Amino acid sequence: MLMIRVIIAVVLTVTLSLSSPLQSNAEASYRVPQEDSEELRLQDMLLNFLTPYINDAVRDYYRRLLVEPPLVYPYFVNVVDSMRINEFRGFNLSITLDVTPVVGPHISVGEDRLTFQISVGPEVKLVNYIHLKSYELPPHWQNIVKNMLTGNKS
Repeated sequence: MLMIRVIIAVVLTVTLSLSSPLQSNAEASYRVPQEDSEELRLQDMLLNFLTPYINDAVRDYYRRLLVEPPLVYPYFVNVVDSMRINEFRGFNLSITLDVTPVVGPHISVGEDRLTFQISVGPEVKLVNYIHLKSYELPPHWQNIVKNMLTGNKS
């Protein structure tokens, strides 16, 4: 009799597990490079340098929305555009990045576009911040929400 109950419990558990939708709040939209290259290494070095500035800007934006500040990891950053502000070989540059801030175990809170001006010094200045998209946090993370995740800051 005990064996039958165990079998029924296992069958029910497996059936419920397979029939319920799986929800993952981990970010999966970033591009995973397939191989290393000189360009990728240079981009990664640049992102290592910019990560503190990115996180400062993101923390400032989300401060009014979340109790816990989100972080941006370099692998959640896509370079959208880069250009020289002055002429060829001038060292006043602009870079635009799409970032995905996360909290906890890589739970995405939104998508944002940041534009930085980088010049000799080095001097890094945030010149534009656009909030592109908000994501609803899972129920067990709702306690960190102050306000709805909406709005733009330029």
